[in-house]
Amino acid sequence: MTDDQQITNAVLVHGAFADGSGWRGVYENLTARGMRVTIAQIPLTSLADDVAATTRVLDLQDGPTVLVGHSWGGTVITEAGTHPKVAALVYVSALAPDSGETTAQQYEGFAPTPNFVIDVGDDGFGFLNWERFKVGFAADATDADAAFLRDSQVPINMSAFGVAVPHAAWRDKPSWAVIARDDQSFDQAMLTHMATRAGAEITYVSASHALFLTQPGAVSEVIATAAQNALVAS
Repeated sequence: MTDDQQITNAVLVHGAFADGSGWRGVYENLTARGMRVTIAQIPLTSLADDVAATTRVLDLQDGPTVLVGHSWGGTVITEAGTHPKVAALVYVSALAPDSGETTAQQYEGFAPTPNFVIDVGDDGFGFLNWERFKVGFAADATDADAAFLRDSQVPINMSAFGVAVPHAAWRDKPSWAVIARDDQSFDQAMLTHMATRAGAEITYVSASHALFLTQPGAVSEVIATAAQNALVAS
């Protein structure tokens, strides 16, 4: 493989109830491999706002880029991934709606996740329930890390889940997926269905939904694989 076939840029997009700090391990792993990594901090106020924040970061990239999304970040990269600098998509236990579909539609027909409890305020923004946070979101994290995630969580405007994605980027660009086998936030069958439909190369990892934090090595390996193969695949 020649140097011009190796992507060196990656943009990481966090999901709902979190911010970009959880990507620290992945960031350090990929930068040690020589990649230029940028973390998009999305506001979680609407799909349009989150896509706009991601697009601003993509505009800064100096060449082909691997765009990575965790959880709700998968919906964001599905739309933002139409950006011309995006050469590959990586879904990390992430949502992947099709064109014209909403995030909420992805749950239809799949098993409920009773440990993943969202408390919604009068303003329509949701936080993960404090008591159920660790078991539902980050069961394999240390108690200290889970407490930090819980206490620093960012609420999401729940109306965002009802907004359709205009065009699914995975229809045009190669995709990879990392799926947590012990995910208590999403039904694993739902994650597998979305990733398979997107034609993604799937890697399964023994981890909770917070695998972006707890399994940085495995997640980084898939991102590196996408960087090495996306231009050839396309």
